[in-house]
Amino acid sequence: MSLSTLNTPSADEPARERDGRDTAAPALSELTTLRVGGPVDEYVEAESEAELIDAVRAADDADTPLLVIGGGSNLLVADEGFAGVVVRDVRQGLDADLEDSCGTDGACGGASLRLPAGQDWDSFVAEAVANEWVGVEALSGIPGTIGAAPVQNIGAYGQEVSGVVASVVTWDRATNARRTFTLSELGFGYRTSLLKRTMRSGDPDDPGAPWYPTPRYVVLEVNLQMRLGSLSAPVGYGELARRLGVEVGQRAPSADLREAVLELRGGKGMLLDGVGGAPLGDHDRWSAGSFFTNPVLPADAADDLPADAPRFAVRSATPQSTVSPSLGVVDPTLVKTSAAWLIEHAGFTKGFGLAGEHSPARLSTRHTLALTNRGGATAADVVALARTVRDGVRDAFGIELEPEPVLVGTAL
Repeated sequence: MSLSTLNTPSADEPARERDGRDTAAPALSELTTLRVGGPVDEYVEAESEAELIDAVRAADDADTPLLVIGGGSNLLVADEGFAGVVVRDVRQGLDADLEDSCGTDGACGGASLRLPAGQDWDSFVAEAVANEWVGVEALSGIPGTIGAAPVQNIGAYGQEVSGVVASVVTWDRATNARRTFTLSELGFGYRTSLLKRTMRSGDPDDPGAPWYPTPRYVVLEVNLQMRLGSLSAPVGYGELARRLGVEVGQRAPSADLREAVLELRGGKGMLLDGVGGAPLGDHDRWSAGSFFTNPVLPADAADDLPADAPRFAVRSATPQSTVSPSLGVVDPTLVKTSAAWLIEHAGFTKGFGLAGEHSPARLSTRHTLALTNRGGATAADVVALARTVRDGVRDAFGIELEPEPVLVGTAL
């Protein structure tokens, strides 16, 4: 697999400097799917693990702000830019170790996969489906890289990456050493992990906490353990099950499931330009995907929601069974509701903008959960829209929506 990289100055073409910034470095608007964000002081592309570690260490040793990025699909960076070094991991590829034995339950062996953090996520999913590696097919079309997947515990259509992660190899910025986390140590939850929490929570035993905007543990490599077979993991989302003509909990051919997910995501504007046949130049796709996470509420608090508000079971981040395909265990004390439903019923319809249809930043015309750049938006425009939507939902329902992207140099 390959990933096109941005042009950087060659050794015989030194970058010009202006106000201490590398004028040859790309702006964050060129590195993020929202296409907003200002200039950076320094930009580095890491083509090997050693280069990635060296760039991180150099920034930390110099006490320089550090922003490690992959696909830029989960970032909202201020118009002022980033006064530090931006490091982009561009490594691609995978190593696979396959076992073909089959057990008495009909489940065949597994694939042990090792992938560099920079590997494009959806290219990997396509490869997994083609090779009948089971467990990520419902995560088709999600932009970004392998390294970001366990940090965010990416998920969609009833599936999360935590279901296939075996371990994550990281660079610990506090100790200047490699550290490997097993599945049980990663503390996965809904759109979170131990890795992500180091950016937000202060640890009294860690004088560097919180680490922001790059976690304490920089992902170097992700190790996955996946089943072999032509059928998907159990389908965990009603809309997808209906599209496939199966019941929730049943399985379907992985190739059919990937196709169905790409169709569903495409219909909601949740694919990048060119992915899954998506057209180019569609501003509904100039976004960071789902801007707010779906609220997870105590079961008794969910009783206060309107009667027609969606209510979904909250399952454990890892499958219930390790010997056969299964969904996670349902937590009866929690209920998940739909951020998109709350947004729409707070009065923000598809295509909403603060200045009407000519607003530079608007809700997607296909899905209210995506905040989009209509071609000329600034980060400030996106933030103003996000604040208005968040405040409107809070006023209507008493629920504070949490942004899913990492906000750099700005806040709601």
